[in-house]
Amino acid sequence: MGICPFFFISIMDKKSFTFDEIKLKLVNYCVYQDRCHAEVEQKMREFLLIDEAKDEIILYLLKENYLNEERFTRSYIRGKFYIKHWGRNKIKMHLKMKQISEKLISKCFDEIDERDYDQMIRKIFEDYYSRQKGLQEYQKKSKTIKYLMSRGFEYEKINDTFDET
Repeated sequence: MGICPFFFISIMDKKSFTFDEIKLKLVNYCVYQDRCHAEVEQKMREFLLIDEAKDEIILYLLKENYLNEERFTRSYIRGKFYIKHWGRNKIKMHLKMKQISEKLISKCFDEIDERDYDQMIRKIFEDYYSRQKGLQEYQKKSKTIKYLMSRGFEYEKINDTFDET
């Protein structure tokens, strides 16, 4: 099952690489940060690989645990919530664009602690709401709701935050 003696061409820099060199590049790509299948397949498009070579590389990455969709999803959720302060809706939408299944997304949302989620909404709400100057109360509320929804937070959760104030 070894696809070795062939040389493949990189579209990006017009260089020739052996199968093993491409495999190593993809291993390094996955080691640098967790990747999903779609990202690895996109990266492989830089090289003019035959389908058998692509399949062999994907199988190798999976077998050696360089490519792990659940680990990627959990890492992505943690990063987008705790670092970027995105809500569940925005995170879910972006994961779907990366072709992650709804089932896996739902399973991995336990990475976000519910208390942290509520505190994050409250903090963003208070910061944004307090910056709204020269507006009627209903305008401040409306703008803040729109802002929080654009960050991916659920309308019901946002309303709960308003009800508490």
